[in-house]
Amino acid sequence: MFTSGLQHVAAMYAGVVAPPMIVGPACGLSATETAFLMGACLFTAGIATLLQTLGFWKVGARLPFVNGVSFAGVTPMVAIGETAGPHDALPVIFGAVIVAGVLGFLLAPYFSRLLRFFPPVVTGTVITLIGISLLPVAFNWSRGGNSQAPGYGSLTNVGMAALTFLIVLVLRRVLRGFLQQIAILLGLIAGTLIAIPVGITDFSALARADLIGFPTPFHFGAPRFDIAAIVSMCIVMLVCMTESTADMLALGKIVDRPADERTIEGGLRADALGTALSPLFNGFANSAFAQNIGLVAMTRVRSRFVVATSGLILLVLGLSPVAASVISLVPLPVLGGAGIVLFGSVAASGIQTLASAALEKGDNALIVAAAIGIGLIPIAAPDFYHHLPEDLLVVLDSGISTGCLVAIVLNLVFTLRFSLRSARFPRFRLRRRADSRRGARRDAPQAF
Repeated sequence: MFTSGLQHVAAMYAGVVAPPMIVGPACGLSATETAFLMGACLFTAGIATLLQTLGFWKVGARLPFVNGVSFAGVTPMVAIGETAGPHDALPVIFGAVIVAGVLGFLLAPYFSRLLRFFPPVVTGTVITLIGISLLPVAFNWSRGGNSQAPGYGSLTNVGMAALTFLIVLVLRRVLRGFLQQIAILLGLIAGTLIAIPVGITDFSALARADLIGFPTPFHFGAPRFDIAAIVSMCIVMLVCMTESTADMLALGKIVDRPADERTIEGGLRADALGTALSPLFNGFANSAFAQNIGLVAMTRVRSRFVVATSGLILLVLGLSPVAASVISLVPLPVLGGAGIVLFGSVAASGIQTLASAALEKGDNALIVAAAIGIGLIPIAAPDFYHHLPEDLLVVLDSGISTGCLVAIVLNLVFTLRFSLRSARFPRFRLRRRADSRRGARRDAPQAF
């Protein structure tokens, strides 16, 4: 359980610490304060993951689901940081996140009723987009992760990513049983060890880290409630709920436990409650991590208690900067090589779902083509929408959200059109049949 849980943490670690690494400097934080913010986000990701996997009452999907800081909120939080000033930025962000979490918790029962709008043609499209949307992240990691760094895209970085990619494939092919299940973790360890003599492993964070560091509640000040910030974060919350719904549907198919309305309602409540509690410990909005779905699909370890173990590991990492620094020793190129396999597995699961969506019937193929085409715009052309109002970019900059909305709307339009066209004559026949019955009863003897 520990090694499988650690494998999940290794797969999502970079995704958790990336938002505070961006938001912290934008809000005027020093390197030490940004490191504190990273630890706080790890801690709150552990809380949200435990809420999601173990749950209580009607909270939690109780699926092998990892939760962490949502990247959807980075853009509006940076904008809030630039307008509010260095001293007020984080309190304003935390106040907006609290309100967004409470709103999401209240909306969860109603949002989960949208499940009927996610037939296989929609879910398959969204799952495929999740995998395709994550692949550029793996490509960026493979080149070094930071485009401003001098070695970005160098032969060394790309070569390490390619080597790790090959190691993971060979381990998955050669190993059996338990060792095959942790092939990703073994590949990351092997890649990191090889990267030490190559010179791309950074030990500086480990040298500076403290042994224990509890995320003091409201370390950056009491939350403040600004209307504009609240509106923007509430929009982010709706985007996160849409993506989490798609992720739960994807994971439900992978673990052979289709996510029903109750499961999605509990999962959205866990997302929202984790988001509302996160600012208490200086964290941000939480949502499902799609990259870990690929890990479940590859390892076939479907136990939610394994992922709950990863939640406990995240709590320890948040309480011990030294332990968190050990995980951060994995170079991004090594993580990128393994990520290509992980994220590709998610896309493959979506293609499997589309195979059962009867694309040869009706307009299903057209729905898939249009949704994937629109969903790929933010991936292939990141600046495509940037002349539009910034409030719209929260949704439009997410290929998963835009593709999901297009698939749902087109499925409703084409299904409604088909239903209206095919419902005319049956109604007429039913009336004729009813009229004939009334005529027969009128002509029948009174005793009958």
